[in-house]
Formats: sequence, C-alpha cells, structure tokens
Amino acid sequence: MRRRAPRRASGRTGGPGGNVAAEVAECCAVQMMHGSNPNGRAAFLDTLSPEARAAFARLGARRRYAVADVLIHEGDHTQELVVLHKGLVKVTARLDDGRVSLMDIRIAGDVVGEVAAMGVGPRSATVTACGDVVAAVVPRPELEAFLRAHPEMSLSLIEMVCGRLRRSDRLRLELRGYPVPVRLARVIVELAESYGQPRQMLKGLDWNRLRIDVNLSQSEFAALTASTTHTVHKALAQLRKDKIITTGCRQTSIEDMARLRKAARLAVPGI
Repeated sequence: MRRRAPRRASGRTGGPGGNVAAEVAECCAVQMMHGSNPNGRAAFLDTLSPEARAAFARLGARRRYAVADVLIHEGDHTQELVVLHKGLVKVTARLDDGRVSLMDIRIAGDVVGEVAAMGVGPRSATVTACGDVVAAVVPRPELEAFLRAHPEMSLSLIEMVCGRLRRSDRLRLELRGYPVPVRLARVIVELAESYGQPRQMLKGLDWNRLRIDVNLSQSEFAALTASTTHTVHKALAQLRKDKIITTGCRQTSIEDMARLRKAARLAVPGI
C-alpha cells in the first residue's frame, strides 16, 4: 500500500486520470448513511451522553482528507487520537509475508489510534480514508488533560477498547471454526446490521431487505474472511444463485436477511 501524507484540504484531483479511479477502487464506497439501523454497531460518539459527546467533539484540530490519504501509518510512534467526524476509513495491517490485510472499517463517530494515544507502543495498523473524511487529531497531552477533567470518559474509552478486543477474539474463533461460506455470510450480516439501509416499501421500511452502503471488493472480503479471492468469488456466486443477495458495480443488497442469517449459522430474530 502506498503511504501518503495527510492533507488538510479536500478537492484533490490527483495526477493522471487513472490514479484517482484506482484509489477509489482500493477503498470501500464513500457514501455512508449510518444510524438508522436499530441493530447496527454503534460508533463510539453515539454511545456517549449528549453532554459528553459535545465535550469530546470539541477536542483536537480538525483536518480534511481525500480518498486514499493516510491518517495513521502502521509502525509510527505518534500518539494522537483521531476522532472521525465525517466519512469512512479502513484499517489495514501488514502480515508477515508482506500482504496487506483489511482489519476493520470505521465510520463517523468512531475513534482510531486509541491504543497508541494511551502510550502503548507504536501504531499497529494503517488507517486510510475511503472518501472525503473530516477528523479531529487530538494530541496525547490534550487527551490526558481532558480525561483528568472528565474521568467518566476514561471508562467509556476502556469499554470501547474491550468491545473491540472481544470482537477481534470472536472473529479469530470464527476463522477457525467455520468454512468460508459461513464466514462470508457472517461478514455480510455484520455489514448489513451496522451500515445497511432498509428498502422503502408501501407499508414502511423492510428490514429483511437492505442495501449495504459500505461495499468491499472481493479481495477485501477475502481479507476479512481469511480466504482467497477465488473462494470468496464462489461463495458470493452461491449467495446470488440462492437469491439471498444481489451484487453489481461494488453494490451489495440483501434480498432476504433471515436466510442470510441462516447461511451464517446465526439465530434469526423471532424464530
């Protein structure tokens, strides 16, 4: 992955015409409408009280990033916390064989770099913008002063870190315990529940049919499921054949969430 210096101004047009298109293809979709899904994974700021959220949102200096700009470099010894206020980023890490693995997706309201910001070693991953991003960079001294003045926020940060560790442990167990089609279905369920938009029907919103506003390439699906692109391609084709999902132009729609959960070997609500 190319490393790029953070930019304070958006609107970059890039170099030769193909460069920006290639950078866009490396990232998830830039459009994201988070917050309407009642089952969604809550962003950090969304878990705070209105007063705490307002206080936290005033921290740091806001910067703007364009697609493929790097907010955090793996291995760096910087200790700022980055608070995402707009946009979408992906978190990647290099494996021992030199390959880059997609670790997670973070959205507006999330924070990144919290471990290094607390003084625990160098950066463990690279964070890259997947479109226009507005983020506040909070130096460690400012963060420490804020936490001393608002001790309840320390507990909120610890709870968030523990939640991420639990999720990471669960994902590792699933990688060992389930075949690729099940792992892929679980990844799509999580994307749908975190970022999915229900289909508007005459009788209201249909939460069994959703459009995922965070779309990944097959290689990124492969990274999330610890499999190969070829295997993911076959598993996606089977889900399409079973009319559980539809895909096209990096768009993924869930046609039957209940059946997708069954394919993921997850409990179906109400059953």
